[in-house]
Parts: sequence; C-alpha cells; structure tokens
Amino acid sequence: MKHPIITLKNVSKYYHMGDTTVKAVDGITLHIDQGDFVAIMGPSGSGKSTAMNLTGSLDIPTAGQIYLDGQDIAHLEESELAQLRGKKIGFIFQSFNLIPNLTAKENIKLPMLFQDRDEEEKDAKAEQLLTLVELSDRGDHYPNQLSGGQQQRVAIARSLANDPEVILADEPTGNLDTKTGAKVMGFLDQLNKQGKTIIIITHDPDKALTHARTIYWIKDGKVEKVTKKTGTSWKEVRT
Repeated sequence: MKHPIITLKNVSKYYHMGDTTVKAVDGITLHIDQGDFVAIMGPSGSGKSTAMNLTGSLDIPTAGQIYLDGQDIAHLEESELAQLRGKKIGFIFQSFNLIPNLTAKENIKLPMLFQDRDEEEKDAKAEQLLTLVELSDRGDHYPNQLSGGQQQRVAIARSLANDPEVILADEPTGNLDTKTGAKVMGFLDQLNKQGKTIIIITHDPDKALTHARTIYWIKDGKVEKVTKKTGTSWKEVRT
C-alpha cells in the first residue's frame, strides 16, 4: 500500500510588508504519495515556489500542518529537521546551485558531509552517481567547465547522494535547451520507475502533463484543482 510521504494540511504562508499582508500560500492541502510523480503547476506569482519550500520542509508555515514521513515538522528542532530533510528529500534547483570552487565529484559528496559517512563510502557513492548521470569522465571538472546540461546532471547526482525517497525539482529544465531538458526529464522518469517519489515545480503544462501522474494546479496561493492520470486520460479529483 502506498502512503503519503509528505502531507500539507490547510497550509498558509503570509508575509507582512508594512501594513500589507501578502498571502503567498493561502490554505493549501497536498498529499504526496510514495512513488508518485507530482507536478505543482502554476504561472509566475501563483505561489508555487512558496509551495515548493513548504513541501520540501525548507520553510515553516504561518498556519496549518506539514508532515514529513508522518512527523509534524513544526515540532522538530531545526537540527532534527535538517537531518530528517537531508535523508528524505533531495533537491534540484533551476540555477543548479553548484559550489563553483568544488569539482563535480566534490559537489555530489557535499550532502553526505552532514550524514556521518566515512570518506571511502562518500567517494564510492559519488563515483557511482557520476556513472548514473553519464558523467564519469567529468568528476574532476569544476562547474564553469561544464555545460548547463552537465551541471544539471551533477545537481541530479547530488540530490541522490543520501538515497532520499523524494526528489524535489524546481523548474529543472528552466535554464536548458529543449533537447537537454528532455534528457533531464528522462532521468527523472527513470528515477521514478526505480521507486523514487518525484515532485517538479513548473509553469509548463506540457512537462506536467507529459511526465506527472498527479498535478496540483496553483493559482493566487490556492489549489485551484487536482488532476490525476489514469491510463492515458486525466481526471479531476478535487477542486
């Protein structure tokens, strides 16, 4: 039986700017089931980036509850949350977020520094991941020596360093050409088939409809609708 690995219940995130309250996210509910491929879809300014931060337990809600693998993150110390998040979720960012003075291999090893693994194990895992993303000959290269697509593949490898259950990708093809973007999405499809839960944040309905099986459509900080794929057809399951 699949179970929700991430749940947001009536979650809101408000920001106060002088006398104005900005409701970036306003009472959203999401259930991310183990092994699903989920897209959080919406135009610029819809609140999807804030929804991403909340879904990834990178931010604490103003109201509502967020459960990561059954634990309410509001009741965790930051150090406990960082440990849990580091084990459960791997992050891929649109701008790659690689450390420029570290090699590809060193960037991949970085998340393992915080999980108490010995150097030999970290080296072996990094080599394995470089092979997985077809960059075994680029481990000693620095980010500025790699193409955009190669940098994003390093970012994918880094997200897998601690063998997380969930991969959360923010506009993972936003800075890539169409051909390279398709290859990156292919990697995500492959990881999903291997059992990883994939969440992508996107403004591109084609990517959501092509790759995801569940789509949360975000508008004005709210979930406008939820659609699920059954076979080759889509069905709205909740508004």
